[in-house]
Amino acid sequence: MLNTVFSANEGTSVNKTQLVDSIAAAADLSRAKAAAVLEVVFNQITEALIKDEKAILDPFCRFTLKKREARVGRNPRTGDDLQIPETNVVGFKPGKALKDAVNGKK
Repeated sequence: MLNTVFSANEGTSVNKTQLVDSIAAAADLSRAKAAAVLEVVFNQITEALIKDEKAILDPFCRFTLKKREARVGRNPRTGDDLQIPETNVVGFKPGKALKDAVNGKK
């Protein structure tokens, strides 16, 4: 089950500063230590994806790396064709706990 750690005002989003503040309060840490913990989490997810590994945060979510093939696109201003290179895209899949939480299930 997910515990509510932070919230944003209706119509806004939770930013990194609010998340750090919430982690610091919930874990009884200084803001600097909470920020360091959050950076480690972000870095570990990034490193896993760079290595073409999945970053699985069960039961919350999983991040995967997907390859988007090169393709021909169209410049909307001129209508000319242009070559769009192959690129990596991060995929996000919510876990059961996250799905249940946003749907009001316990």
